[in-house]
Amino acid sequence: MQYEAKKFTIPTLDGISAKSVEEHLGLYAGYVKNFNAISAAIEELLGDAEKNALAIAELRRRHSFEFDGMKLHELYFPQWEGTPAALKEDSALAQALTKHWGSAQSAIDRMRQTAMMRGPGWSILYFNPENGAFHMGFVGEQHQGHFATLPIIVALDVWEHAYLLDYGAQGKGKYVDAFFKNINWGVAEARFAALPK
Repeated sequence: MQYEAKKFTIPTLDGISAKSVEEHLGLYAGYVKNFNAISAAIEELLGDAEKNALAIAELRRRHSFEFDGMKLHELYFPQWEGTPAALKEDSALAQALTKHWGSAQSAIDRMRQTAMMRGPGWSILYFNPENGAFHMGFVGEQHQGHFATLPIIVALDVWEHAYLLDYGAQGKGKYVDAFFKNINWGVAEARFAALPK
């Protein structure tokens, strides 16, 4: 099965340039293209799986990296669609975060702190419907470090490509501020509301 790059309706953002968004969307499209290419290459090499065992193994290792890069960006970009909207204090998400960490702001602070860790990756807020617990994760290589099977509520890309153009190599903190300034929390609230509780 071939995947197609999704289209996103991203408004003008405060602190994140249109050029940066354009470049980032191009990178996302590259994940889609690479995943499709690796899928096709594996199928071809399976024609003589014994002879191509090493090549297949290396492609399989890269396969999930490309897939997770594609899927994480498909969670990331919609968070800016519409208009920036604060997390509603009376929303189910805010109430659940408050129950778990004392306040919704505490969850946001945890996301910021995780995003500021050294190195590229993703700061991700997960929810476990089995026990009602939230988990904060740092996913470095996109396919390593996930809380397997847990739904993602907020995905914050902190690879350098997300902020280098606008803020330079030392600008991660300013970019993280801009991310939260532009986020439409209604998207995260809808993700949370759709989960079984």
